[in-house]
Amino acid sequence: MRPGDLLAFDREHLWHPYSSMTDPAPARLVTGAAGARIHLDGRGEVVDGMASWWSAIHGYRHPVLDEAVRRQLDRFAHVMFGGLTHEPAVELGNRLVELTPEGLDRVFLADSGSVAVEVAMKMAVQHQRGAGRPGRTRFLTVRGGYHGDTVECMSVCDPDGGMHAMWPGVLGQQIFGERPPRREEDVPAWAEEFRALAAEHADRIAGLVVEPLLQGAGGMRPYAAGCLRVFREVADEHGLVLIFDEIATGFGRTGHLFAADAAGVSPDVLCVGKALTGGYLTLAATLCTAEIARGVAASDSGVLMHGPTFMGNPLACAVAAASLDLLISDDWAAQVRRIGAGLRSLHRIPDVEVRVLGAVGVVRLDHQVDVGKATEAALERGVWLRPFRDLIYAMPPYVCSDEEIAAVCAGIAAAAEVG
Repeated sequence: MRPGDLLAFDREHLWHPYSSMTDPAPARLVTGAAGARIHLDGRGEVVDGMASWWSAIHGYRHPVLDEAVRRQLDRFAHVMFGGLTHEPAVELGNRLVELTPEGLDRVFLADSGSVAVEVAMKMAVQHQRGAGRPGRTRFLTVRGGYHGDTVECMSVCDPDGGMHAMWPGVLGQQIFGERPPRREEDVPAWAEEFRALAAEHADRIAGLVVEPLLQGAGGMRPYAAGCLRVFREVADEHGLVLIFDEIATGFGRTGHLFAADAAGVSPDVLCVGKALTGGYLTLAATLCTAEIARGVAASDSGVLMHGPTFMGNPLACAVAAASLDLLISDDWAAQVRRIGAGLRSLHRIPDVEVRVLGAVGVVRLDHQVDVGKATEAALERGVWLRPFRDLIYAMPPYVCSDEEIAAVCAGIAAAAEVG
């Protein structure tokens, strides 16, 4: 099919994320990708400031990751994980246990980030049942969060900016504290209110679920590391399962290998995804402590009630293990520091709020972004961005050169000017 025919079929038949099938937004045709760049039909190469929604940290067509996929494909692409296991899953599990915060040594290999969070929430409820507290079925979280688009995940997303209004009577009624503050000096006052809220509802709460250090798709909002210690203390005081959703923040994005490391805190359950495979295949993981696993085993069923068809897919596990090895060997911390230094040039843009954390650069406007105009303005500067709400931001691949980061910043500036 010719490019025009491909785009025509796409517009008529293919649903894109958060899009209308009756009035779809335009889609650009990708014909290739390499390094930090994607090739768009009619546009040529553009820098991918989004790293394919934060996943392609090593860029595209990386020879190490390509070879990992080819090598596993020569053996077998997939087998069921029920009653079987294989070397890629074991190797990946071993790396995750070694790299993640202390105590997280039980690994559930999910097939997407939303599923990883769903599994974490199931773990929390089953653990409470196993501990003799079956009435604990609700979750405590904070406003401004985002944890995925499946039903239970949506219930702990921001109740105002999320999708709660679309699903009255369907989503679980969870308990929301105020957004965590950005400044450490504001933590004590916020913590007092949060502790009181937790104490009021503790006998109904199974777990506390948050995105540590950076709230992602709910608003791209960083907050003080001291809040993570408050979350840990509140969970311990009331017997809550502390769940850190690091699907967006894990693997170095915030300047810490895991955002939990910023406060030296270990959760009871950790969710990872997105960058886990370097953007090659869909895979996520939910890790928990031995104590949580024992609680699940003591519940009515005796087993964790979840098991995706493609759980532990060998191709995905093989490339994920290679991606983690590459992350460490390539000195991710130096890469992220360099990118962060480049993104700080966003502070030169007038009349906007700028946030930079690790390899994340955010510009907040005082109005809703005109996504079409902003996207086009960035493309004219050779950069692919995907703004939303009042935000124009970048989470680029770690392999970006200084020149490519400068281009990303120029693209954000251009988008902010017209958006």
